[in-house]
Amino acid sequence: MHILLTNDDGIGAPGLLALKQALEPSGKTTIVAPSRNYSAAGHRKTMHKPLRIDETQLSDDSPAWVCSGAPSDCVALALLGFVKEKVDLVVSGINPHANLGQDVTYSGTVTAATEAAIAGTPGIAVSVEGGSSANFGAAAKIAAGIVQTVIRYGLPPKTLLNVNIPPGSDIKGIRITRQGWRIYRDVLVERLDPRARPYYWIGGEAPTGIAEDEGTDFWALAQGYVSVTPLQLDLTAREAIPVLEKWDFQLP
Repeated sequence: MHILLTNDDGIGAPGLLALKQALEPSGKTTIVAPSRNYSAAGHRKTMHKPLRIDETQLSDDSPAWVCSGAPSDCVALALLGFVKEKVDLVVSGINPHANLGQDVTYSGTVTAATEAAIAGTPGIAVSVEGGSSANFGAAAKIAAGIVQTVIRYGLPPKTLLNVNIPPGSDIKGIRITRQGWRIYRDVLVERLDPRARPYYWIGGEAPTGIAEDEGTDFWALAQGYVSVTPLQLDLTAREAIPVLEKWDFQLP
């Protein structure tokens, strides 16, 4: 197996190093990761400026490539031919915060795996709760086990896995889940610069989620389970089609 590793926290992030070390027994690994933090960058494709990739090393002296683009750019460039050897699987992470519910549309971690699925390559996004105190070593071992399972069975076409790992060592098991519902509490914060011109922050309290809905990613983490959510590229709301077909759409 040839596994491409990336993340959205940057080439020096501890989660990337832990993931690389845990996946070494699974096959050859190639790392192409962003030069800086791209958290919440979403699914970017840089087309208005050139991208650069340079050789570098991780803190354990492992060879790696650092890219000036976003996580999805890293995957795109690698799969389009920068990495000469065929890539069998893309793994993105380990993110130090869970990516649950609608987070998947914002998350650079998840959208890197999405870019892999678009290119026809299996993709896995891995996140763990805990922030700077997250146990990346334990999370990486869990991720490696999930990767081995994916290698054994394969993934359906146009599908990726969003893996979220609870904090701590008392993990009950793994659950296959569906997306839950994230509750954001964003507020607009307006301030003035020294020249009295307004500028803005998106602030507010930390988001939460509905953990009572059994079978969702939020529920699994709240119960102490690893959440594995299969995501698909087809975003069609099929249940809405028969409703819209009854509407009287008219051309002007």
